[in-house]
Parts: sequence; structure tokens; C-alpha cells
Amino acid sequence: MSELTLTGLRVLLEVAQRGSFTAAAEALGYTQSAISRQVSVTEAAAGVPLFERHARGVRPTRPGEALLRHARQVIAHLESAELEIAGLRDRLAGRLAVGAYPTAAASLVPRAIARLREAHPALTVSLWEASSPAQLRRLRAGRIEVAVVAIGEGLPDYDFTDLRVEAVPTGRGMGVAVSADHPLASREEVHIDDLAQEPWIVGTGDEGSPQFGAWPTLEAPRVAYEARGWQTRLGLVAAGLGVSVLPRLAADAVPRGVKWLRVRDPALVIRRETVMVTAAERSAGARAMVQAMRETFPPET
Repeated sequence: MSELTLTGLRVLLEVAQRGSFTAAAEALGYTQSAISRQVSVTEAAAGVPLFERHARGVRPTRPGEALLRHARQVIAHLESAELEIAGLRDRLAGRLAVGAYPTAAASLVPRAIARLREAHPALTVSLWEASSPAQLRRLRAGRIEVAVVAIGEGLPDYDFTDLRVEAVPTGRGMGVAVSADHPLASREEVHIDDLAQEPWIVGTGDEGSPQFGAWPTLEAPRVAYEARGWQTRLGLVAAGLGVSVLPRLAADAVPRGVKWLRVRDPALVIRRETVMVTAAERSAGARAMVQAMRETFPPET
């Protein structure tokens, strides 16, 4: 492994993300032959094939997945070192615009911004709450530098061409918000069967925004109210007018009069995740924000 290089690891990560040598070459500004050489050199250093070649592109082999996992950590540590050195040399200053979808903007992103401001008090950070499609439009227009968006089942297949995408390990869990006076509020966890007869308060809004309906595995749930914003939904919950689906990442942001409960449902499969999206070439401020998110929400072990 002594012949592994940072350039080779970066190329490896880009090929894995893009799914082809051609797309990786376009993203990195290399020729396709240069990408092929870097992959070949890295495979020679590893002593095993790292990608399986197919007609429609490539995918990592099991050894490739193992090396990719470590490569991500190496690159992340390197960027962290660069930021620390830059901070010692010249503290970050200026303005940074960050976007986030509403649920993430309520709890997830503010915690990372607080960490960022502690490390770089001269950096002024603004937070713009919007749907994922609106954020991506602003990102491409240069009006924000970091977009925190939701991807997965039931959401559009966003175009991330020429952008950098990194998952946020938020703790994939879904729960339910109930009134503090609800009979179930004394528990920390409920079974889905306990919710079968409950009235549901569901979300409605722009296309592409992550909406929460009634619990997805329930048959014929009774919908009592629809509300555009999650704060309004939780206000209805607090008034005892129903219960509402709420992800774990927003559990710490529920208002007074609302209790968040874990839901045990063997039939539920979560197919959504939160990701950070930036330009391919990140500014110093964007790199610092991404690092703050990594440190605030480290990968689960």
C-alpha cells in the first residue's frame, strides 16, 4: 500500500461516485486516459481489482468498497488538517450562505453553524430555509455555497452533475410527535399497532419538498389535517388534534407541549437520507461548514 497517492484516492472516490471513468474525468478536469492510469496504479498498489467494468460503467468490488471507506476518511482528515492550519495562519472571515430544507434547518444545521461560529467567529453565516430543488437552483447560481437537501424514495432524482455530494449521518430513524397530554406520551417508544386508530396531521407543499404523510405502513390511516409547514403540524399536535410523523433529526426541536416517540415497526424501511451539496471546488468557508457538519454528526459505528 506504500504506493497509494492522494491523487489516486481522490480519483477513486470520484469514479465511485460518478459510476464511470468518463464522468469522473469531466468532473475533475482530467482526460479519460489519465483517470484510467490513476485507477490502474491504485489497483496495482492495492494488489486487487478495485472496480468491475460493465457496459454502462463501473462499480466497486468488495476490496474497492473497503479502500473507498478508508479513502473518505483520509480525505476528510486531510481537509480538516488544511482547515486547522489555515485557521492558525489566517482565521476565516467574510460571509457564507447555507441552505437547508425545513426540518434540517430547524435543528440539524443550526448545531453545525454554532460549531462553525465557535471555530471561526469572524465568519458570518446566513441560513436560508427552502425546498431541495430551490436550494440547488441557488447553489448553481452562486447564491448559496452549501445546500443541505433530502434525497431518496418519493423525492425527485436531482441532477448533481459537477457538484460534490456528501451524506450526513443523521441517524436514520422515524418517529411520531404526540401531544404532551396524549395517553402515549408517558412512553419513550411505541409499537406501530398503538397508532393504528390515531388521527394524522400530514404535510403538504411544493413538489420536491420532503413531505410527511401518515405512517407509511398503516392501511387506510385517518387524516385529520393537512398543513404546509412542519411548525404548523406540530402546533396542531400540541393542541391535541392528532399525531404526526417526524424524523429523529428533528426530535430535539419539538416545541413545548409536544413529545417525540420512537416507533417500532418491523415493516418500515427508510429510503431517504440527508446530504450536503457544494460546488466541485469548495471555498474555504464551504469547506469549513462541511467539516463542521462532519464533526457535529460523525458516522455511526
